[in-house]
Amino acid sequence: MGNTAVVVGGGIGGLAAAIGLHRIGWDVTVLERSSMLEDAGAGISLAANGLRALDELGVGGAVRDASRGQYSGGTRTPRGGWLTRMDGSALEKAVGTPIMGIPRSALHQLLREGLPAGSVAIDSEAATVEQVGPETVHVGYSTTALEADLVVAADGIGSKVRGQLFPDHPGPVHSGSTVLRAITEHAVDLRTDFELTWGRGAEFGHIAFLDGKAEWHAVLSLPAGTRFGDPLTELRRRFHTWHDPIPALLDATRPEAVLHHDVNELRTPLPSYAVGRIALLGDAAHAMTPNLGQGACQALEDAVTLAAALGAESTVEAALARYDAERRPRSQAVAGAARQAGRMGQQLSHPLAVTLRNTAMRLTPSRAATRMILRHHAWVPPSLN
Repeated sequence: MGNTAVVVGGGIGGLAAAIGLHRIGWDVTVLERSSMLEDAGAGISLAANGLRALDELGVGGAVRDASRGQYSGGTRTPRGGWLTRMDGSALEKAVGTPIMGIPRSALHQLLREGLPAGSVAIDSEAATVEQVGPETVHVGYSTTALEADLVVAADGIGSKVRGQLFPDHPGPVHSGSTVLRAITEHAVDLRTDFELTWGRGAEFGHIAFLDGKAEWHAVLSLPAGTRFGDPLTELRRRFHTWHDPIPALLDATRPEAVLHHDVNELRTPLPSYAVGRIALLGDAAHAMTPNLGQGACQALEDAVTLAAALGAESTVEAALARYDAERRPRSQAVAGAARQAGRMGQQLSHPLAVTLRNTAMRLTPSRAATRMILRHHAWVPPSLN
């Protein structure tokens, strides 16, 4: 088996895949199309399965040190009443760690630090990816090209590589929602580590960070392409009657810091995550809605599983067949569960449906809620040693 790989995409999944491949002795080049490593994005929650994957990659300790555990919080109504309470200590007892909140920029930096210097080539968009022989994949980018024994396509929800491999696949579709998010300019007085608030066709949530700042997000049921001339003013208008600290989070935000993206998903499952010596990973393989907070965690699972398969099998083809068999059923099931969670959460708008949902949530025992969470969090990574 050869040991040279090209990873297309320098996001969380791509960097994690590169670390995993490096740990099993492969030479890896990461192609990142951005001309600057701006680490766009706001914040992210990492559940136990994602953190275990990071541990196996050797960067879990550093990520935990830069993160804040989510011990308190839960889900609320716009007036502030609690639908469910978070018991981070119980979750920690069950799976060994609470959910952790970290800025995406910090996570990206820590992942890059887990790679040898010079592994990431910026301003390098892969134009073509083609298997040119039984053991060689050709990657054309910028004004040059690379040949590798393996290509990992981690180029996101709009993956060009996926489009080349599966030209008849419909690709990503709009989920019916759009999300605005930002990190506050300064620390905010927060009494909880994490909250979600569900209104009719709207959601507002926050993640608290170590430095006292917070990431907030607002999800709205709107057609694709909807944009606002002044997003922050629009959000103040929509959420000014919602409970504290929602107005304070918006007031602590610079207008230019607000990011706005439609929520898209890969609703039609792919028939395979590998073709020849090309593997799909993360959003390129199974882009899902964010309702379970599992998108990045599933990409991290992909990365460790791929590296472990390559370390255990005698050929790249056998390893990718194993990777596909292990990852496709689980990640597609999680994507389906996330879609269903969105339909029962923020996307509900009929008053009767909202009332029934809220009543059911209030009556659900905390142990039952924890068991539901464990279905996704209680994953044990394969060893890379």
